Amino acid sequence: MGEFIRKLPVGIQGFEKLRTDNFLYVDKTEYIYKLAHNNVPYFLSRPRRFGKSLLLSAMKAYWEGKKELFKGLAIEELEKDNAEAWKRYPVFYLDFNGDNYLQTPIETVLDGMLSDWEAIYGEQYKDRTLGDRFQKVMELAAEKTGLRSVVLIDEYDKPLLDTINNPELQNHIKEVFKGFFSRLKKADESIQFIFITGVTKFHKVSIFSDLNQLKDISMDKEYAALCGITDSEITNFFDRELQMLADCHGLSIDECLDAIKKQYDGYRFYPFSEGVYNPFSLLNAFFSKEFGSYWFETGTPTFLLSKIKESRFDVRKFTNRTIYADEATLKDYTGDTLDLIPLLYQTGYLTIADFDKRRRRYTLCFPNDEVKYGFVDSLLKYYVPKATSGNGLDIFTLDEYIESGQLDKIRDVLSGLFASITYTREDDPFEHYFQSVVYLLVILLGKYVDCERQIYDGRIDLCIQTEDYIYLFEFKRDDTAESALAQIDTKEYALPYIADGRKLYKIGVSFDSQSRKLVGWKVAEASDDPVE
Repeated sequence: MGEFIRKLPVGIQGFEKLRTDNFLYVDKTEYIYKLAHNNVPYFLSRPRRFGKSLLLSAMKAYWEGKKELFKGLAIEELEKDNAEAWKRYPVFYLDFNGDNYLQTPIETVLDGMLSDWEAIYGEQYKDRTLGDRFQKVMELAAEKTGLRSVVLIDEYDKPLLDTINNPELQNHIKEVFKGFFSRLKKADESIQFIFITGVTKFHKVSIFSDLNQLKDISMDKEYAALCGITDSEITNFFDRELQMLADCHGLSIDECLDAIKKQYDGYRFYPFSEGVYNPFSLLNAFFSKEFGSYWFETGTPTFLLSKIKESRFDVRKFTNRTIYADEATLKDYTGDTLDLIPLLYQTGYLTIADFDKRRRRYTLCFPNDEVKYGFVDSLLKYYVPKATSGNGLDIFTLDEYIESGQLDKIRDVLSGLFASITYTREDDPFEHYFQSVVYLLVILLGKYVDCERQIYDGRIDLCIQTEDYIYLFEFKRDDTAESALAQIDTKEYALPYIADGRKLYKIGVSFDSQSRKLVGWKVAEASDDPVE
């Protein structure tokens, strides 16, 4: 069995280490070849943990002429007849990962980078501005090497995202960036290639205003799979790991492929393009041999959760495919309005589900189960902080009561959840919280039981089916539980299940908008009289 164990690059972001230490590498060098041979500056937006840093590290090795690292890869063959290939260009790699910009001044980070480059290419210019020093060191590098510079900027927006709740500090960083990155345009004659990555595209940052020829390939068909892993790459590069994962869970290869597709696939960065898998999650699944939630657990998007709640966003839109946007919305983000839709798309919580060519309209949805259940679970806890394990108000406890038919316990959990909802303002409408919490509960329960929900369109509010039970819920606000139960009978919601052998419960539930509590609960078994 040992011969089948290969080194997976979990957490490895350095291309040289990956290649020299014999880690498995999904060959993306054909893309690097295409990019390098088009002499324009590029920008790529992708979610965090999506392989951007490894991509730039591979570009750095390519431009530094480290041909030995690319042995056996696509770019070696592509460059074999190119006499100009594998020259050692001066590379200025600006990596904004690692630091916490609420604590570390951006000037300190930039000064450290410049000092390192000045030690290589020329004099120290501590008396000049950061922008002057950046331009000068690129000019010195051109003089010293006879080659123009390559500028690679990794996660340029991390300082801006770190300070998203501190507008004063964020504006200061924008001003520093304006003076620093404006020199890219002034030093154009000294630059061979520019590639910039980030999660979001902040306007009012000079990278975008000064580099008017910057080519944004974030939604380019040709580069849709530049980061991430495709179906064909799984079968071509991970056949052994796929077999081991399948064996570990008693699955066939096809069943295992279906499972990882449902859990990690689904990202689309161009309409109708092939979906790509989250590489961080997929590699961790192969490494741990478990279908875990790896990407989502690396960071909780608290500012997004807060914005969703505060804006009273209709959370039902997340799964009913009614979130729409045009291309300009998905690509652009000012950093000032915190518009939810581009933020959710660019950070990886939503992806392209469909595209209407006539209206040029994109439809967005969750990409996969890892994101859906992780995001909804976090959102429920943001609305209802007590919905955690240990106090009996968690989703697992509720699921256990549903599976075992404990109606009183189900009522107690729902009562406890709604009683512990937090409200930020006196004018917060109960209706929004009522709808949101019920929706979030149903989505999470749907991971374990069969749930269907249609609210306010003439169908049953909620149907839950287990191996032994069927529950039909009707919810009322500022009305009686008896009225809710009567509606189940009047509308004949139980009719589709008349011949079903499982025990069927009809449950009327009422909520009071003033007290914001569950105040009524009536239950009837099929064809029986209501019981308390």
